[in-house]
Amino acid sequence: MKSVSSLLTAGIDVFLCHQPLSMKLKLLIIRFSSIGDIVLTSPVIRCLGEQLDNVEIHYLTKKRFATLVESNHHISKVYSFEKSLSEVIPSLRAEKYDQIIDLHNNLRSHRIVLALSRPSHSFSKLNIEKWLMVRLKINKLPKLHIVDRYLETIAHLGVKNDDKGLDYFIPAEEEVDIKSQYPDLSVGYVGIAIGGNHKTKILPADMVAGIVNNLRLPVVLLGGKEDRERGEIITELSKDKAINLCGELSLMSSASIVRQATAIISNDTGLMHISAAFNKPLVSIWGNTIPAFGMYPYLKANTPSLIAEVNNLKCRPCSKLGYNECPLKHFNCMRMQDIANIAEFVNRFSGDRS
Repeated sequence: MKSVSSLLTAGIDVFLCHQPLSMKLKLLIIRFSSIGDIVLTSPVIRCLGEQLDNVEIHYLTKKRFATLVESNHHISKVYSFEKSLSEVIPSLRAEKYDQIIDLHNNLRSHRIVLALSRPSHSFSKLNIEKWLMVRLKINKLPKLHIVDRYLETIAHLGVKNDDKGLDYFIPAEEEVDIKSQYPDLSVGYVGIAIGGNHKTKILPADMVAGIVNNLRLPVVLLGGKEDRERGEIITELSKDKAINLCGELSLMSSASIVRQATAIISNDTGLMHISAAFNKPLVSIWGNTIPAFGMYPYLKANTPSLIAEVNNLKCRPCSKLGYNECPLKHFNCMRMQDIANIAEFVNRFSGDRS
């Protein structure tokens, strides 16, 4: 009988679905960045680990994102690199993978595939469809979440969506003890993720403060060091109703704050997807990008969720990623957000605290 690798090289992928139980299937998943994108690969990892017999899953990512997958019990080994793929290619070659699952699909991931000379499957990034939507406002985007597109990449293995949502694992030492560290929050609180990779994806500070001032529960502001100053502005404008933890916590500890929150409000950022992993009542706020790109919160059925976006703007989406400022200077995609509606939605989960 031919080996698994030789059959794969010949393109006979169906052999994987019927291989003898004694033969281990070794897979490499590639997703270099970023926080949200990596969290969104968790159903692929889980479905492979739970639905295939005798499978060994390895994961390749950038070093600063390795902690996102190191605690995932379905993953046997995490490879990461600081700057160059040359740091890991020799070790990856030695693994002799049966197949590579490329969930990044860029020049770097293609280099890995070529260097390892192993069979591979890549997901579609829909670059043409996104270009048509951004530049010409022609919508050819499939009504399909990126998680489902990721899962299509492994469909040939007989793996199906288990509808269990996203996974996120927090090491015990990174958990935050709310009762002892922040006793005022023990009755409940709303977490607001105020950051974003681009300014046009960030709700302005005065509007966040407007939401805070209309919430019944106390508020925790979450973000990185780069969000600290904006957090201080929000705190001042909301008369100290919000606690600014931006830049004070690790990503894992921020996730612990998210996990214990009553509800979450978030820009389109990594903490939005972490919130979805914990199935928190969630408001996701959309500026220059649109949920139709397929990166909206991937929630279990019946999880309360509000997509906050300004529809019918001719300029939106203006980018598939974002800008440092609104190209048209008006920033209507954020400035026209209905912050009263956002606060009203979140207050439904705060109980009677009038």
